Amino acid sequence: MAKKVEHKHELLENPEAIKHKLEDAENWVESNPKTIIGIAAVILLAVGGYFAFQYYKGTQNDAAQKEMFQAVYYFEQDSLDLALNGDGNNLGFLAIIDDYGVSEAANLSNYYVGVIYLKQGKFSAARLYLEDFSSNDLLVQARAYSLIGDTYMEEEKYEDAAKYYNKAANYKSNKYFSPAYLMKEALAYEKLNQNDKAKEVYDKIINEYWESAEYQNARKFKARLESNS
Repeated sequence: MAKKVEHKHELLENPEAIKHKLEDAENWVESNPKTIIGIAAVILLAVGGYFAFQYYKGTQNDAAQKEMFQAVYYFEQDSLDLALNGDGNNLGFLAIIDDYGVSEAANLSNYYVGVIYLKQGKFSAARLYLEDFSSNDLLVQARAYSLIGDTYMEEEKYEDAAKYYNKAANYKSNKYFSPAYLMKEALAYEKLNQNDKAKEVYDKIINEYWESAEYQNARKFKARLESNS
């Protein structure tokens, strides 16, 4: 047993063992200079490529943000075609996505395009763009999931709608927005005649979000389902 312990910690306790290991490493380096150079070159290329991409992404985003200003203005004025396609002088959201694809502005443009197509009744197109959008923002990402749910509701695909409303409600869940998404989820289950699941969702609002504006409606709708069962 003692010999095993001594062997296990040989490198820590025996300076000669350390010396031999270092000499072996030095010999390997001297015998394989091309391999070392190749490894170093790959590392340098990877590091250089990363920083070059980050610089490119930053410049792309700066340019895209300037282009996006007018498109957002048109969106807020409900000039949806101009917001989508531009006015001849300024790019619309679709061109920003195409021209500045790696930028945060292009990512946010996916959200705007999804909202516009939803308003225009182009539900499958709206989903494509909303699914391409991603954010760590508490409000906007949950809202995107809910909007995808809305596209499915409009198409009467209630199972899919319920799934996305649930996803919205549970994305960084909070008392301000989650209850509203849960109400939508419960409605989708009612459309499916899955009243037990709807009541479970209403119960979640009642028990976990009793301070919310949706609390009273959740109680009322749950009572209605129970009286009809």
